[in-house]
Formats: sequence, structure tokens, C-alpha cells
Amino acid sequence: MKFVKHYLNYTVIGAFTIIFAILSLTGNLSASYAYLFEKVAISIILAVSLGLVVGFLGELSLGHASFMCVGAYLGGKVAQVIADAMGISGSDNFLILILSLVIGAACAALCGFVIGLPALRLRGDYLAIVTLAFGEIVRVIFTNAESFGGAQGMGTPRFDRKYLFVIGFLLVLVTLAVIQNLLRSKHGRAITAIRDNEIAAKATGINVTKYKLVVFTLSSAFAGIAGVLYSYANFNIQPSKFGYNYSIEILVMVVLGGMGSINGSIIAAALITYLNTKLPLILTGDLAVLQNLFYALILIALVIYNNAPALKGFREKYNLKNFWNKIFKPKHDPSKIRDDAARWDVVPTKIEMNEVLSTDIVIDNMGDNSADIGERGGNK
Repeated sequence: MKFVKHYLNYTVIGAFTIIFAILSLTGNLSASYAYLFEKVAISIILAVSLGLVVGFLGELSLGHASFMCVGAYLGGKVAQVIADAMGISGSDNFLILILSLVIGAACAALCGFVIGLPALRLRGDYLAIVTLAFGEIVRVIFTNAESFGGAQGMGTPRFDRKYLFVIGFLLVLVTLAVIQNLLRSKHGRAITAIRDNEIAAKATGINVTKYKLVVFTLSSAFAGIAGVLYSYANFNIQPSKFGYNYSIEILVMVVLGGMGSINGSIIAAALITYLNTKLPLILTGDLAVLQNLFYALILIALVIYNNAPALKGFREKYNLKNFWNKIFKPKHDPSKIRDDAARWDVVPTKIEMNEVLSTDIVIDNMGDNSADIGERGGNK
């Protein structure tokens, strides 16, 4: 059970990466599926990193796409500048990719720190409004920055599609390793304590502001890494892509997978990315507007399911935990119950129980009189 709880996601993602990397290198994987896997890897990094803030810290952030935007633009610009300065093609240069990932993550983390320092003193709707406003500010800045292409977008190097999704899933494993090990440490217990009861966490000596800032900065850094991957997965990036709707899409991945569930966020991110790829092919013409209602309907359905009192019995009876226990945990068999080896009649003692119960108790009232109490004494 420990393996399933701690290492199953590493095993599944690692096996998936190896199998499809072999298919890609042998020419048996189509370009469309390779591009789909790139988007899935990006979505998983975004969902897991936002889940750290929303699911484990308990704070609502609506500007996660803005940190991705910072990483995509600055990381892509660095790759482009270095490639031009060295007179080489930055498309398939692995060292330039690594450098752009580091710079994109650092810039996004810095933005997360600067915004988080005052914003994380807020809670609930106020924090959501601040992060939403920051996302719009970032989008407007890059829209009007001519050095980054303005509203038309900025051209970026395109990494070879045979290898980029493999790099993406390796970065997914790095993301899981960092976040899961953080959550299993004493710092992770402090983070979840803040989520459960911030006042009690402060009373026990936890530095709430510090942990909030660390979580927000770390989450922003991984969003920046996802942004750099996005810039390498596309020939052109536009600021309109990183708007409010994309932040809501990432939030839906976290909510759909279950608040505080890393494995759930991974599954939901893969599912929603796949639907985003296939729905435009199905909903064409006038039906295309229904795609914009998709996430709103999911959120409404989840809120009703998780909070409706009438569905409490259904939720407790039919859930994944009970389903898992029915399949993998052995059923209770009364015939296999052993006799209790700790019965009083088999445990050796220096004093028999009947002797203990019949011991006389003498009450001495100032030495004047005494009374024997007990089964053997007989009278009070």
C-alpha cells in the first residue's frame, strides 16, 4: 500500500514516457499525438503546481496563467536571443532549452514572490481578486510590448516534436518529486495545518506568512517551467492565450481531480487536455460556443455534488476509496480470527484476580476507629 500511495504516479508516468519515447524514436508515433502529449505534460505541471496553493494551502489563486505567461515570454526570449547571438539554431539545442527553463522559472518565481508578499496577507475572495488583477496586468503589458511582438505574438524556437514530450514528462516527474517530498516533510504538515486552521497553526508557532510565501513562489516557478515548455511547443505565443479563461481551466483541473489530490490533478489535467483537443473537432459551427460553457458546467456540478446535504449518503457510500477497498483489501472472515492471547486466564500474574477483588481496605479515621471493606471483610 505504501508503494501505491507514494510511487504509483512515478511508475505510471515513467512507463508511459518510456513506451511512447520508443514509439516516437522508431517513427511509429504520429505528430498529432506527440503534440497532444506535449500539451498533457504542460497541463499536468500547471495543475499539480496550482493544486499546491489551492488544495494543500487552501488559498484561491486565479492568476496562475499569468506566471506561465511570464515564463513563456521571458524563457522564449532568452532562447531566441542566445541562439541569435551564437549564430546557431535554438530549436533543438538542449543546453539553450535548459537555460531558458531555469530563467523562465526564476522570473516567474520572482513575480510570485513580489505579488505574494502583500497579497498573501489577504484571504478568500480578496486574494482571488488580487491574483486575477495581476494576471490581467501581465497580459496587457505583453500585449503592448513591441519588443515581445505585441498583440501579434512573439516567435519562439520549436523543439523537435520527437523529443519534447519526453522532456515534458521528465519535468513532470521532477515536479512530482519536489512537491510530494515537500508535502511529506514537516513543512508539508505545517502547510496543511495552515489550510485546516490558520489560527491554530499560528498558536503552535508556525510562521504562516513564510509558508504561504514559499508555497506561492514554488507554485509560480513551476508555472514558469510550463510556460517555457509551451513556448518551445509552439512557433508563436500570444498574450491572449494566457487570459482569465485559461486560469479557470487550470483551476477546473484541480477541482475536478479533487482538492488536495495530486493523482487526481494528473488524471483531470490529462482528461481535460484531451477533451480540449477533441471537442473543437466535434462542436463546429454554432455549436462551438458550447465549449465555453463546458468548464462552468463542470464547476457547478462539482460544487453541488460536494456540498449538497441530500447527496451526503451517496458520497459516503459510492466513492473511489470504498471502491478501492472492495477490490484490493481482503474481506472480513470471522473464521480466521485467532483467540486473544492476552486473556486474563492465560496472562501470568503475581496476584490472582480473585485475590485482588477480595483484598481488605482499612479506613483509619484519626486513629479512633477502623472499618474493613471488602468481600472477605463482609461489613462496612
